Amino acid sequence: MSERVFRMPVASVYPHYVTKAEKKGRTQAEVDEVIRWLTGYDDDELKRHLDEETTFEDFFAQADLNPRSSLITGSVCGVKVQEVEDPLMQRIRFLDKLVDELAKGRPMDKVLRA
Repeated sequence: MSERVFRMPVASVYPHYVTKAEKKGRTQAEVDEVIRWLTGYDDDELKRHLDEETTFEDFFAQADLNPRSSLITGSVCGVKVQEVEDPLMQRIRFLDKLVDELAKGRPMDKVLRA
């Protein structure tokens, strides 16, 4: 299962992140901000990865993960993100968790571990 997720293009999941956030009154710009915070990508780099359908594996291999990402805790789909052993799967879960928090109305400074 993990291998399939790793080879999945980020662009195939991105619209779901945006839809989830927008249903709760948040914006695509806020989703992008969360992704940029986690990965270190700027707007152009993020757009390029989405346009090129970069896999999650390559997306996170090329990212400069935010050092404060270690502060991301909690559960996504019943799995505690801080306990995920595979580093790549943990990064994917970090992203899922940040989007969940955004969609639940958490203030952006808290989502970004300010």
